[in-house]
Amino acid sequence: MSIFVRFFAAVGLLLAISCWSSKLVAADWPYRTVRLIAPVPAGSGSDFSARLFAERLSEQWGQPVVVENRPGADGVIGVSAFLNTEDDHTLLYAISAVFTLLPITHEKLPYDPVRDLVPICPTSDVVLAIAVTGKRSIRSLDDLVQTARAEPGKLNWSSSPGLPPFVVGGFFKNAKLELAFVPYRDLAPALQDLGEGRIDVFVHALSVTMSQVQSGRARLLAVASDARAPLVPDVPTVAEAGFPDLRMDGVVGLFGKRGIPHTLRDQIASAVSAVANDPGIRQRLAHVGQAAHPGTAAEFAALLDERRRSLADLAKAMDFKPTQ
Repeated sequence: MSIFVRFFAAVGLLLAISCWSSKLVAADWPYRTVRLIAPVPAGSGSDFSARLFAERLSEQWGQPVVVENRPGADGVIGVSAFLNTEDDHTLLYAISAVFTLLPITHEKLPYDPVRDLVPICPTSDVVLAIAVTGKRSIRSLDDLVQTARAEPGKLNWSSSPGLPPFVVGGFFKNAKLELAFVPYRDLAPALQDLGEGRIDVFVHALSVTMSQVQSGRARLLAVASDARAPLVPDVPTVAEAGFPDLRMDGVVGLFGKRGIPHTLRDQIASAVSAVANDPGIRQRLAHVGQAAHPGTAAEFAALLDERRRSLADLAKAMDFKPTQ
């Protein structure tokens, strides 16, 4: 047998083993605990859905599924922690901004989201809401704009990381409104300060804000989604309130690493879609101002590409300068 024949025979054998191994991995996976790294604080909107999906996927897979919160640096810490693991049973559970926005807001990242992250599937849409402290008499977005214009530098605001600082901060800048941004590492003190009036404006997941709204210590001005939230049907969307530029999507999903077998990716997406289509899950999500979002890997990737282009156009229009 010539050296060329032996070479091509070996290559063929390796390809066959590779294909067989991918099928075996997909068929047997998971065979131990699955870890979901969430680059957000515990108690946040996407953390709630992460734990809800983890609970149901654990039942479906017959293996524990645990959520590990790794917040900080707009999600960079959590994504980096995920990519630095060598465990094929670890996935990233994150809002789309880690894929679509971080490359725009950061001049340099320790990874390339498009190269290193593989979209697996969406899970849910987190409704983002704009609220004000109950200590203020502001009752609409128009009131907020007029108050900020009449009292430059007197109002402050805070938000979840990701889209809100970019979109809302960009809106304030374009409208020439002077509001100081107050960063928080944890949710609890931010919510307490909102209720006490130390924070005037708060932009976060509706589910997070509702505790202060229900207590009367905060007031909702609008939701940033395309449609009104069933949880608060009387609250207008930002477009209905006359400020469509404040629209923000909160789609959340699962990501794998570069090299994840397509069969395994599709297998995970199928399992997650089954959970998202469950009426009980849909009801529990709706109860906290979220919506189930089943979908395939291809649909998720196409959605992320469209959102990335849209945000890039917004950054260009704002003449946005990324952080170093």
